[in-house]
Amino acid sequence: MLGICRGRRKFLAASLTVLFVPAVTWIYLFAGSFEDGKPVSLSPLESQPNSPRYTVSSQRDRESLEVRMREVEEENRVLRKQLSLVQSRSPSQHHRGNHSRTYSMEEGTGDSESLRAGIVAGNSSECGQQPAVEKCETIHVAIVCAGYNASRDVVTLVKSVLFHRRNPLHFHLIADSIAKQILATLFQTWMVPAVRIDFYDADELKSEVSWIPNKHYSGIYGLMKLVLTKTLPSSLERVIVLDTDITFATDIAELWAVFHKFKGHQVLGLVENQSDWYLGNLWKNHRPWPALGRGYNTGVILLLLDKLRKMKWEQMWRLTAERELMSMLSTSLADQDIFNAVIKQNPFLVYQLPCFWNVQLSDHTRSEQCYRDVSDLKVIHWNSPKKLRVKNKHVEFFRNLYLTFLEYDGNLLRRELFGCPSEADVNSENLQKQLSELDEDDLCYEFRRERFTVHRTHLYFLHYEYEPASDNTDVTLVAQLSMDRLQMLEAICKHWEGPISLALYLSDAEAQQFLRYAQGSEVLMSRHNVGYHIVYKEGQFYPVNLLRNVAMKHISTPYMFLSDIDFLPMYGLYEYLRKSVTQLDLANTKKALIVPAFETLRYRLSFPKSKAELLSMLDMGTLFTFRYHVWTKGHAPTNFAKWRTATTPYRVEWEADFEPYVVVRKDCPEYDRRFVGFGWNKVAHIMELDAQEYEFTVLPNAYMIHMPHAPSFDITKFRSNKQYRICLKTLKEEFQQDMSRHYGFAALKYLTAENNS
Repeated sequence: MLGICRGRRKFLAASLTVLFVPAVTWIYLFAGSFEDGKPVSLSPLESQPNSPRYTVSSQRDRESLEVRMREVEEENRVLRKQLSLVQSRSPSQHHRGNHSRTYSMEEGTGDSESLRAGIVAGNSSECGQQPAVEKCETIHVAIVCAGYNASRDVVTLVKSVLFHRRNPLHFHLIADSIAKQILATLFQTWMVPAVRIDFYDADELKSEVSWIPNKHYSGIYGLMKLVLTKTLPSSLERVIVLDTDITFATDIAELWAVFHKFKGHQVLGLVENQSDWYLGNLWKNHRPWPALGRGYNTGVILLLLDKLRKMKWEQMWRLTAERELMSMLSTSLADQDIFNAVIKQNPFLVYQLPCFWNVQLSDHTRSEQCYRDVSDLKVIHWNSPKKLRVKNKHVEFFRNLYLTFLEYDGNLLRRELFGCPSEADVNSENLQKQLSELDEDDLCYEFRRERFTVHRTHLYFLHYEYEPASDNTDVTLVAQLSMDRLQMLEAICKHWEGPISLALYLSDAEAQQFLRYAQGSEVLMSRHNVGYHIVYKEGQFYPVNLLRNVAMKHISTPYMFLSDIDFLPMYGLYEYLRKSVTQLDLANTKKALIVPAFETLRYRLSFPKSKAELLSMLDMGTLFTFRYHVWTKGHAPTNFAKWRTATTPYRVEWEADFEPYVVVRKDCPEYDRRFVGFGWNKVAHIMELDAQEYEFTVLPNAYMIHMPHAPSFDITKFRSNKQYRICLKTLKEEFQQDMSRHYGFAALKYLTAENNS
């Protein structure tokens, strides 16, 4: 690298000399004519024919000038010859010429102190630019990811890569079943152009590394980078391997270009470890695995897979690990220990990357020597268990950079790559076709468009762990919410001890606020049977029925209680519903069990602990039947008068605008997505249940109470915007027509009921 720079300097100096020497000669000759104080003209038009002195002097000057010009021409000829020699020499010749005198900042040989000294200067130099990557060349990235937390980390990493990238990307994700479910849904709904995702089953690879004892917090998955040569397709020649706690501050193509610098037997691109771990002096009796000097950090790896396979990498690392484990007994830093032990025996395998490609932010590292300015940063690695709480002089800057991508709107990364055609995607094509069929001049266009909007979805945002009861009576409470209803979560968890599936409609920044809120709540953190599914904001409407469908789709129990977030179920409702499911044979019959709904206008309520106490509060005016003051039709068919004295379940018939809260089997129909915001979203679903001949049965000893809150933005729009109400009426009519086409003659009653209501 240094040789190339010197060659360029010679080329530049020679070029300047060719231009500079003649100019200086002319100036020199011109200036010499002023010795006697009289200017000399070089133009014959200004000659003085009557002056003998002038004629003699002019002749002498011309002869002198001709001689000097011949000398200059000869010097120029020599310089041109030298210049042509400089141009014909290849960069590799310069590199070899300099290699014996000094070490390039990226060469990976020589002592690490002199290597590090050249990094900062080389990083800002034009001579340090990476070779160009083809415009539409696909860059391959491999990531090992397992579990809920790592899946969140991967999203931030991917955002930072997508933000800077200019090339198509192919992510190879070695994932367990949890991470695969989360990330497959996320990327499918993200729909980023020129990005391909392939998954490899991490659980199938466990047997390859399970024989290696590992003390690192990453567990068995922290060893899986060792088997990438076997795991990834044999046709894949090279790949960048990244840890999940990486943040990019530059285009990943710059790192991909470094592959062109590998020579000889170099097959691993690594950055030197920036802590003293492998020096063995961190504490008394500290005995790390063998390593070359400080060793290398494996948070960022460039792998030449084809050459590694030819070298029998699999056999190489296994033999090394077996030998070292005889004395070391276990690894402390997972795969990194084994990589370093192999490198210790085979240093020629490594191409040492400049340390700005892996600035390691664990405690007591030398990372500050990797950069002098913000522009020097390439990759930040949060490789301490403390993560953002790590000690570093510039940690605030690094933390802010990380938080920028953490809260960055992922929808903005759906941009096309100019000049790089994306692979045909059936889902994208169908979506574009559906949107093109809509009339943009339609006053209800935005309502209709929302039905086809694909919202980015992150399932199981927090840790989820629940095994349904073995008696097949388990029930999951299903609800949806936005940021303004977050305060209801703790109360619901106190009232309902069973599993819960929640869809949260949030922006990227709000999702992080929710995460901090949940992690700071003892109530929420003590519950592992609550599935939080983030549906990211897009468009102007609240997609209430999409949210319900997302929450319904991801339950693990045979039954679900379709509720709303601003209702508190009675204490003990979970166990009561499980008994009712058995008593009413819900497994073999099409029933929808109705939980009667009430409301209070008081923000502070002494919640009734029994039906008798609730009836007393109802008589005193502390409680009311739900929407008694504004929309009695919604729950009137429940027949509250009968419920007051009922001791056994009773059946009720469907009526227009009926929208009770029900318990159903998990295979019940989804909510209709055309209804967004406020109005008819539950009514349409209950109508479809009736069309499918569900029997509505009211539970005599169950109840739920709606808690007061400020009006939602959508109900405000419904009340104030005439066009909103017109479009809702249009959508209702279209839904009823669709019902008639789908269910035939039996669905005519819905049109009749609507006309009579």
